[in-house]
Amino acid sequence: MGIRMMTTLVAWWIYHLTNDPLAIGLVGLSEVIPALCMALPSGHIIDQSEKRKLLLKAISCYVVAAALLLFFSTSFFGEHFSGRQISWCIYGVFFCTGIIRAFAGPTFSSMIANIVPRQYLQNATTWTQASWLSASVTGHALGGFLIAFVGITGTFIVIVCLMISSLIFLFRLHPKPPSPEKKQQNSLRSIQEGLQFVFRTKELLGAMALDMFAVLFGGAVAMVPVYAKDILHIGPMGFGWLNAASDIGSAIIVVLLTLVPMRRAQGKKLLLAVGGFGICIIIFAFSKWFLLSFAVLMVAGMLDGVSVVIRGTVMQLKTPDHMRGRVGSVSSMFVNSSNELGQFESGLAARHLGIIPSVAFGGCMTLLVFIITWFKAPKLRKFEY
Repeated sequence: MGIRMMTTLVAWWIYHLTNDPLAIGLVGLSEVIPALCMALPSGHIIDQSEKRKLLLKAISCYVVAAALLLFFSTSFFGEHFSGRQISWCIYGVFFCTGIIRAFAGPTFSSMIANIVPRQYLQNATTWTQASWLSASVTGHALGGFLIAFVGITGTFIVIVCLMISSLIFLFRLHPKPPSPEKKQQNSLRSIQEGLQFVFRTKELLGAMALDMFAVLFGGAVAMVPVYAKDILHIGPMGFGWLNAASDIGSAIIVVLLTLVPMRRAQGKKLLLAVGGFGICIIIFAFSKWFLLSFAVLMVAGMLDGVSVVIRGTVMQLKTPDHMRGRVGSVSSMFVNSSNELGQFESGLAARHLGIIPSVAFGGCMTLLVFIITWFKAPKLRKFEY
């Protein structure tokens, strides 16, 4: 919740400092470059490491990053540095959080199978997504409320407190040692093995690639601060709700899929969800009413939730225990590419095309990805688990 609140706050803050949509995109770019560079080496390290200790280190680094942003937001720092200089400081911190993410995300993912018996793994994956999305919704919405009531600095204080609280919970976990299989494997050979496994597992590769291209072009959420401030004129509280809309939709669908799991035709449902996601982004681009914008982003989140559940379930069911860190890191490369590069693509397109045309263009490209994949990848369309 603290991490999601931090991304919400920084998007609002940096647009307030610069009034430039490209600045929002540069936040994503500054984070994705180190995350992609570190993704493969981090997978090898995760598989060789005691995961609880590694996760504690990662979250501790997040606390330091949040504390630095808290300092940058103070009136003392603002009096001595310009908005442009503060923006560069923010990019520097997010460059560091990109390195942290390369370790934290795959470590979280790989720990699930160490905690939950295999026969419950599919349901546990869905519950994990539901809890993450619930925290994401709360972080986005509460971030908007806190900006309105206690300001940027006060919100950062709450974020630091939340991250410290997470450390207390993590301390209560038992150690999660690495799998004894191939523990001393050469690092380059280990990385190669993880990549080969993903590219051999066509269902997993197809789900990752489809999700990557869909979100890469359909990254409308990155431009929500611009819509909230300049198009819908809804202020920070409305921004918080609009930013949370897609996660609310994802949380709803994940809970429904927990109670009523998909039994058949998961590939076809995945493709249809991507096509529907693109249509929602196009509608959002031209909407001038808050309720319509909120509704279509929520539906887009529900459709994206279908993709998240299918991809996460395939990864958990198909991946051997001793390779979970490496496969999770390869997956994070696709996720980081789609989210953060999509944020940069949205900011760059908005600078050159304008806000509304750039978001509409992204939705049309997502729709094109769906159409091409439907006809060119029949195996993905027909796959089931």
